[in-house]
Amino acid sequence: MKQPKTSQFLLLLFISVTGSISLLHSEKIAAQQLTTDELLGQLNTITTSVPFLLITPDSKAGAMGDVGVASAPDANSMHWNPSKYGFAQKKTGISVSYTPWLRALIPDVNLAYLSGYYKTKKSGTVAASLRYFSLGDITFTDIVGNTIGQFRPTEFAMDMGYGTKLGDHFSGGGALRYIYSNLTGNINVLGAATHPGNSVAADISGFYQSDEFELNGKKSILRFGTNISNIGAKISYSDRGVKDFIPINLKLGSSLHMQLDEYNEVSFALDINKLLVPTPDPADSTDAWKDKSIVSGMLGSFSDAPGGFKEELREYNIGGGFEYWYAKQFAFRGGYFHEHATKGGRKFITLGLGLKYTVFGLDFSYLIPTKQQHPLQNTLRFSLLFNFDAFKNNNEETKNSDSDKKINEEMKK
Repeated sequence: MKQPKTSQFLLLLFISVTGSISLLHSEKIAAQQLTTDELLGQLNTITTSVPFLLITPDSKAGAMGDVGVASAPDANSMHWNPSKYGFAQKKTGISVSYTPWLRALIPDVNLAYLSGYYKTKKSGTVAASLRYFSLGDITFTDIVGNTIGQFRPTEFAMDMGYGTKLGDHFSGGGALRYIYSNLTGNINVLGAATHPGNSVAADISGFYQSDEFELNGKKSILRFGTNISNIGAKISYSDRGVKDFIPINLKLGSSLHMQLDEYNEVSFALDINKLLVPTPDPADSTDAWKDKSIVSGMLGSFSDAPGGFKEELREYNIGGGFEYWYAKQFAFRGGYFHEHATKGGRKFITLGLGLKYTVFGLDFSYLIPTKQQHPLQNTLRFSLLFNFDAFKNNNEETKNSDSDKKINEEMKK
């Protein structure tokens, strides 16, 4: 069977949208005077508050180059794309993940993530997640080096999400998020009292999944996904402090799943990420970009780089990866993530394994930076997924087996 026309249309739409973004950047350059050419090639990283919201929490995505907006639905879809839950095949799912973070620098920083969903009798699926980030023990000192206190900064985010089918191939969804960030322990900084930062944010997402079609004689499924995450209020840690943007982020992605034969299957995925917050202007000592509204910051993020079009292109991060399954029990994964050197410089290879048993699965991933002595080197992720549908089926099979035994015993009597 040939690939559906709908899939071809969406692929062309994806290409045209990318081209439209590039055209907007070109028009921006033609209309302005580029007086900051000297900035090209220099570091100009986009900074936000609560960056822990962008850390990949699960091992599957972490092993595939940090991709997941268009992959198959699972218990961790809340972070990547809540609308994927509309195509969840199982009724329930829960995942627990743990990541020791920046192990090369600090031994006690870690990220814990708990996520799960429940598919209702109707078309919708409800989901929830909890992300907890611990920054380890920190000693606070004054300007002359005297110890003034010790504190363990922590941050967390609680999510509630929903995804539902909008047709045979499309689904939509979203999430609401409460964010809490306590970095100072209420100490005074330069005479100003500090307090924990709080914010509320939302995600808006969409997902497409094709019917099964044949590609080179192999049964295949094509998926597309998009998610704008963390659309929410700025955060401040002091009544006198400037409020900082949270990491509003745009994800676009696609994936292709192929059933090679009865025992072997493979998937390929690609994600593009863009922060929808203002780009700092090193020439502006007033930091006026921080005063922009949320909407203005999001819309202007496509054309506000001081270095023009070339710098704008550098703000797109790309991740790609693959996943191979044998007999639906053993998985091998790999991927690569690229961020331009002037925008953070994260470039790393990822590898991972997966094991699936009757009622639970275990995933593991390992990150390999392309540069030596990188803060992200030796990053490990561990995830444990529970399949309660299989647990229920096992119980039913056990009950049926016990019932059959009783019947046989009675017949013998």
